[in-house]
Amino acid sequence: MHVLIAEDDALHRTFARTIVEELWPRDLEILEASDGEEAIGLAARHQPSCVVLDLQLPKVTGIDVARAIWSRSAEIRILFWSNFADEAYVRGVARIVPPGSVYGYVLKSASEDGMRSALRGVLREGHCIIDREIRGIQHRVQDRLEGITDSEYESLIDIALGLTDKTIALRRGLSIRGAQSRIQHLYDKFGLSTTAEVAAENAPVFNPRTRAIHLAICRGLINADVMQREQRRLAAWLEESAASGTPAGESSPPS
Repeated sequence: MHVLIAEDDALHRTFARTIVEELWPRDLEILEASDGEEAIGLAARHQPSCVVLDLQLPKVTGIDVARAIWSRSAEIRILFWSNFADEAYVRGVARIVPPGSVYGYVLKSASEDGMRSALRGVLREGHCIIDREIRGIQHRVQDRLEGITDSEYESLIDIALGLTDKTIALRRGLSIRGAQSRIQHLYDKFGLSTTAEVAAENAPVFNPRTRAIHLAICRGLINADVMQREQRRLAAWLEESAASGTPAGESSPPS
């Protein structure tokens, strides 16, 4: 059996390897990758049964590594392993898990026994094991009042990328009014529509667009990894738009 450990920190790789070897003392080959590109290559060549995957990897993020692995086989069990409980990562994982797949999400702050239990549960016994803190974030994401919808999250990403309303509408296949409506819903969720804070001349204290980005960063909805991935997606969309003869911002979106 092949187990892939994708982790850029050598000490963490050794720690994970030691526990995996305890759980599978026989008939085991452990593959190690220190960045996302290497992890994807090893997974393609060896088709591991199980993967221990850091979410913050150089070159290619853990989310994109998992997407590539599961695109070949949804049967592969993946334990996501991270220093961070950012909502951005929780959302990213939720959006790529194939139906019926076995996975886990454990924080690196977990004890050795906690890591051993997670590895045993996910990789050997086939249970989904989610850290308690991560479960709390999952519940918040699913909450209709507190959580933001996928479309609102797309709007957040778009304004964080600095896109105009017209470009957002074109990218998302909306009218300009529809794009503005989604952004307004996002502002409502962040409490930006009812803020009573005003400056001396009765003018708003905040620019809602930049304030929304600030609040999203504080809440862990966006981070550098997410924005780098989204910038690549934007660049691909812009290139595709240019190739099709409809550069971004130069055609009218559907009403």
